[in-house]
Amino acid sequence: MENGKSRLQQTHEEVEEVKVIMLDNLNKAEERSGKLGELEDRADVLLEKSKAFEKTSVQVKQKKRWENKKMRIVFIGVGVVASLILVGLIIYAIVG
Repeated sequence: MENGKSRLQQTHEEVEEVKVIMLDNLNKAEERSGKLGELEDRADVLLEKSKAFEKTSVQVKQKKRWENKKMRIVFIGVGVVASLILVGLIIYAIVG
């Protein structure tokens, strides 16, 4: 009978061990779930920031493109005026 009691006690101890391991695993799974939630929140924030950055970069690109076009127009205008003055001076020198 004592051998039977020790088997029962041994089985009970093993069950307790398994119970402790299972509770530990549940706690770890809960922690991971919390960490995954935090990670998901951070990913959402990063996504929002990347969309805002993309929008801003498109705006900056368009602004710079327009500035470059304005500079080209100014340079072409200056070139045309300088050419007209030069042609006028040449014509004046020939005629005058």
